[in-house]
Amino acid sequence: MTAISSVYETEPMYYEEQGWFLNCAIALETDIRPKEVLKRLRVIEEKLGRKPGPRYGPRVIDLDLLFYDDLVLSEPDLEIPHPRLAERAFVLAPLNEIRPDMVHPVLRKKVSELLGEVGSGKKVVRKPGPLDDFAPSVSPRRS
Repeated sequence: MTAISSVYETEPMYYEEQGWFLNCAIALETDIRPKEVLKRLRVIEEKLGRKPGPRYGPRVIDLDLLFYDDLVLSEPDLEIPHPRLAERAFVLAPLNEIRPDMVHPVLRKKVSELLGEVGSGKKVVRKPGPLDDFAPSVSPRRS
């Protein structure tokens, strides 16, 4: 793992009759191909108890592959970058914490710019982390 963001509590989008979500972003380095990464994410979701349900509805976990370097891929089962990333403050806020200068390979804008432009009106609140009282400069946390 190269970086992990703080956890953010966020209002639901699209399907609003549900509780708030917890979101974070993780940056990794891997030699695994994107489709295999996605397959492994789905296995993790299943092991953590994710069950089929309504799109955007309540779920135990939801893992998404947002970027894969500057790859642009559009296939029926996988789109990179994630197709709705630029409209989601709940994705952009944690991503901005760890990779503000990352450039979206299609939109040609930095993550920080996309976050500044997103206008969903949904609340995204950074949750205090266990190290905040001791070392506030640790964010973004890196390993």
